Amino acid sequence: MSTAARAPVTPVRAWVLAARPATLPAAAVPVLVGTAAAVGEGVPLRPVVFIATLCCALLIQIGTNFANDYSDFHRGADHEGRLGPVRVTQSGMISQSGVRLGIVVTFALAVLIGAGLAWVGGWPIIVIGVCSLLSGLAYTGGPYPLGYHGLGDLFVFIFFGLVAVCGTAYLQSGTWSGLALALAVSIGLLVTNILVVNNLRDLPTDRAAGKNTLAVRIGARATRAQYVSFMALAYLVPVVLAVSEPSRRWLLLPTLTLPLAIALVRQVSSGVSGRELNAILERTGKLLLLFGVLLAIALVLGRVR
Repeated sequence: MSTAARAPVTPVRAWVLAARPATLPAAAVPVLVGTAAAVGEGVPLRPVVFIATLCCALLIQIGTNFANDYSDFHRGADHEGRLGPVRVTQSGMISQSGVRLGIVVTFALAVLIGAGLAWVGGWPIIVIGVCSLLSGLAYTGGPYPLGYHGLGDLFVFIFFGLVAVCGTAYLQSGTWSGLALALAVSIGLLVTNILVVNNLRDLPTDRAAGKNTLAVRIGARATRAQYVSFMALAYLVPVVLAVSEPSRRWLLLPTLTLPLAIALVRQVSSGVSGRELNAILERTGKLLLLFGVLLAIALVLGRVR
């Protein structure tokens, strides 16, 4: 459908589209699990810190989405033949100057809240915050965009998994947790699988635009195998933790989502492509949310030590 043929949308609706609500569980779930990991190890919940961390993570995610929307348009990756949801810069729903302002405002708010978190957590949180903001801008922008050089998957795993979960647990407890690190692997893999589906869907158009994502580099078959292996490893971590220590049996709770995970694996493995992957991408995000909520409940119920 051409830009001219699209029904007009309100400014509020346009900004909601630009924020990409379906991606926000990728920012919220690591904070939820990191907080629960600290509470599960006997640390009293710091609700103000939790809310501030969640807001900061969501703002960084939204700002990164704005930056990706803007940068992908200027690099030619977004065009009329795009298979994913509409992008506001390419479609003209929001002006380029408006999107730039949105990037500045969201990141500025993240910095403001992050300053309070830095006061709580000290220099490690400052380092995490600065690196997260720079990586968000560099994902599709700057002289060496990570997403255009096959580094997007690694970036997502590190920042949405290891950094987000462990950093959140550190803000709650003041110490680094081996348990949080192990669970961060699961969350990081599930978040990365959202990107895997996205890049699998966009593989033909990304290749044509010179956007060398990991999917473009390794091909569709290996990308499907990547999705399956990441899903399996994500479930394996809490199972191993539960089996290795009886007091951790509550960590089996996320396995209740296995039927959904198996269905997604079968669909991705079946060879579906193009716009059919949009529904799988959405369900992968929902799986992450459900898995993360059950994992957080398990950690609090089990008071893992």
